[in-house]
Amino acid sequence: MKRDVRILLLGEAQVGKTSLIMALVGEEFPEEVPPRAEEITIPADVTPEKVPTHIVDYSESEQTEDELQEEIAKVTTCSWSPAEAGRGLAPLVLSDSPSFSPRIPIILVGNKSDLQMGSSMEVILPIMNQFSEIETCVECSAKNLKNISELFYYAQKAVLHPTAPLYDPEEKQLRPACSRALTRIFNLSDQDNNQILSDDELNYFQKSCFGNPLAPQALEDVKMVVWKNTTDGVQDNGLTLNGFLFLNTLFIQRGRHETTWTILRRFGYDDELELTDDYLYPQFRLPPGCSTELNHLGYQFLQRLFEKHDKDQDGALSPAELQNFFSVFPCMPWGPELYNTVCTTDKGLLSLHGFLCQWTLIAYLDVRHCLECLGYLGYPILSEQDSQTQALTVTREKRIDLEKGQTQRNVFLCKVLGARGAGKSAFLQAFLGRSLARENPGEPSLYTINTVQVNGQEKYLILHEVSAETQLTKPSDAACDVACLIYDLSDPKSFSYCASIYKQHYMDSQIPCVFVASKTDLPEASQQPGLSPAEFCYKHCLPPPFLFSCHSQGPPGTAVYTKLATAATFPLVSVPWGGCWLGAEGGRLQLALLAFPVVPPKLSNIICLRD
Repeated sequence: MKRDVRILLLGEAQVGKTSLIMALVGEEFPEEVPPRAEEITIPADVTPEKVPTHIVDYSESEQTEDELQEEIAKVTTCSWSPAEAGRGLAPLVLSDSPSFSPRIPIILVGNKSDLQMGSSMEVILPIMNQFSEIETCVECSAKNLKNISELFYYAQKAVLHPTAPLYDPEEKQLRPACSRALTRIFNLSDQDNNQILSDDELNYFQKSCFGNPLAPQALEDVKMVVWKNTTDGVQDNGLTLNGFLFLNTLFIQRGRHETTWTILRRFGYDDELELTDDYLYPQFRLPPGCSTELNHLGYQFLQRLFEKHDKDQDGALSPAELQNFFSVFPCMPWGPELYNTVCTTDKGLLSLHGFLCQWTLIAYLDVRHCLECLGYLGYPILSEQDSQTQALTVTREKRIDLEKGQTQRNVFLCKVLGARGAGKSAFLQAFLGRSLARENPGEPSLYTINTVQVNGQEKYLILHEVSAETQLTKPSDAACDVACLIYDLSDPKSFSYCASIYKQHYMDSQIPCVFVASKTDLPEASQQPGLSPAEFCYKHCLPPPFLFSCHSQGPPGTAVYTKLATAATFPLVSVPWGGCWLGAEGGRLQLALLAFPVVPPKLSNIICLRD
C-alpha cells in the first residue's frame, strides 16, 4: 500500500476549493477565504487508514499551466469541483492534460449543495460511467460542513483502495488480473486441496487477513448470502472458488473494496495486482564463503504441500499433480530435466525424497529463486512467519569450518570433471541408482542430488558435471566442497586431462580431490603420457583412484559417493598435508604415510597409521 497520499483540488474559480480545505482544517466555514490555501499535511495517526495525507490547493490566477502539470505529476488523487453540476469539467481537464496519468483516481465533487434544491447525481452519473478514472462522486457544502471529512476520506480511499484494477463496471465483473490473484489466494487457502474452503479454512483465512476469526453465526450468514445468489458457490457446507469470487465481487459492488484489497495485500499483491519484490525477494544476506540450506521449518512446509497435492496418496507426484502444485505460480519453474536430477519411483514419478532433494538443490544454488518460489507457495502466510527467509539457514563461513576442523553443513557440492567421454553423465545418473542398462527419458541434467550417510548422519551431496570445454578461468569456477576427477580407464589419453586440471586448479587448494577410474568393466589401457594414475596419486599424496563401473544390470555401487561426501564433510583429513594423505572411512581417521611424513600440528595425536 502507498506510504502517503497527495490530494490535489482542481476546479474553476469560485467553486469553493479553498473553502473545502479550510473547512476541513478549521471545522467551520471561513468568512474570509484567500486565493489559495497553503499545502497542509494530515498526520498518519489521525487518518482512518493511518497514512499521512497531503492536501494541495490550485489557483488558476496564481499558478501557471506548467505548475499545474507539475502538481498533477506528483499527486496520487484529484478532486474536481465543477462550476455547475453536469458541466463536464472533469472530462475537459482529462482531454486537455496529456501528462495526466490514467492511474490517478478522480473524485468528482459537487460543492455548494446548500445552494441547490435536490440532488445533481442524475447528471453526474453519466460522466462517471464515461470515465473509468472517476472513482466516486460526492455532494458537499463547505458552508454547512456537509460531507467535508467524507470527501477527503473517499479521496484517500481512492488512492489506497482503487476500484479500477479490481472491477469492470461496464461488465459488472472482476477484471481478469483480479480474478487470477483471488484464484491463487483461494488455492493457497484450500489446505486440503478439495476445491472447497471449509469453516476451519475460512477462519484461518479470516484470521490471517483481518486478525480475528468469524463468529459461527457470521460464517453461516456469509455462506447463506453466497448460496442465495449463486448456483455453485456453496458445496458440502463450504465455499467454492466461484463462491469466493462472488463474495469479493459483492464487496466491491457495495463499496467495500478495501476488504478485497486487504486480502490481496496480505498475500503480497501491489496496486497493479503483481506480487511485490518486497514479498518475493525479502532482504537476505549471504556472506562470502557461506551457503544456504533449508531448515526444518522449510522442509516441514514443503512436505505438507507435497502431501496436500498427492491426491492418490501413492507417495509420489504425477505430472498432473505436479502441475496442480505449481498452479499458484505464473509459470512452471521446473523443466523436464527434473527427472534426471533427482530420484524417482519405479514408475518414473517424483517421490517425496526426490521432491525435497530438488528444493535442497534450489536453496543451495539459487537462494533468490528459492525465496521467490516459497513466496509463490504462500510460505509467510501459511507458516505464520514474517517472510520466507525463516525457512532457510545460512551456514558458517567455510574458512571457519577449516580452522575448526568440523562443519555443521548438511549440503555439499561436488564438481565432476573429466575429458569428453570419460563417463561423467553416467556417473551422475548412477548416483540416482541408474545404470547404463536403464533408459533415462527426459532432458539431460548437469546436476544430480541425493542423500548419503556419513558416519550415521544424512548429508545431501550435489554432483555438478563440468563440461570438458568449460574454461576454469577464475578460482570460483573450480570452487566446490570436493572435486571428483573422473577418467576412462580404457582410454590411454583420458587421465592426462584430469592430471592437468588437478595441477592447475586444485593442487595448492584446500579442496579435497578424489580420482575415479570409470568403465572398469572394459580392458585397462596404459595411460599416456607421464605417470600412471596410481603413481600420480602417490606423488601428490592422494588416495589411489577409486574403481567404478555403472555398466551392470543392478543399481551401481554407492561407495564412491560416500567417499566423496565424507571427503567434503571432513576436508581437513581429506587433503594432502606435506606428504601425508588423511582420510576418514568407517568412522575412523586413517593416515597414509607416504614420502614426507609431516603430520599437521592439529592432527599430531592421530595414531591410526596405514602404510
